[in-house]
Amino acid sequence: MDDSNYRLIIKLMNVTIVDYNSGNISSVINSFKEVAKDKVNIEVTANLNKIKSSDKVVLPGQGSFKSCIDALKTINGLVDTLNEFAINNKKPLLGICVGLQMFADIGYEESETNGLGWIAGKVSKINNQEGKYKLPHIGWNEIKVVKSSKIFKGIENKAHMYFVHSYEFIPKDKNVISATTDYSSKIVCSVEKENIFGTQFHPEKSDKMGLKIIDNFINL
Repeated sequence: MDDSNYRLIIKLMNVTIVDYNSGNISSVINSFKEVAKDKVNIEVTANLNKIKSSDKVVLPGQGSFKSCIDALKTINGLVDTLNEFAINNKKPLLGICVGLQMFADIGYEESETNGLGWIAGKVSKINNQEGKYKLPHIGWNEIKVVKSSKIFKGIENKAHMYFVHSYEFIPKDKNVISATTDYSSKIVCSVEKENIFGTQFHPEKSDKMGLKIIDNFINL
């Protein structure tokens, strides 16, 4: 058969951004599509089969810890599918903001709420030292990289990232912490545990350095 009858078929990597009605995630979607261009297939969905077949998953989160956990649970089978993806199959997953916080065992925003339990720890309100520090913590802040992380490749220590949060993730195992930021105390702003990655800051709102983190995740 003539070679002209053949067409080279390249399977694009599938990256799924989980849309579980947790708030406006348009900036996350736009940033991932900007980085991916036409080299990676970006899907925005809560379809369980599409999540299962993905190469990588992004778990965004806006609002309170409780509202995001409740929103996950309203979609039948979603929590089990995420557990299968990240814990059983150990595929790369990136949690952003409350998406990271939900890795914890428990959170105390609004009311005591069980998290996904992927990384032992709790989510508590930032100690604002009797009003010395404004909450929520909003705006650009310097991060301190405390250990090598795959998603920090090419990111300078003391780079500035964009934050919007009043609660912080406090993991039991300090070895999972990849970066901190100073705001009232040393706040955990990035974690890495095997295939699970999370940022308290918003990479999609953190200019070139944030896009580099997204690029690093896509290219894991």
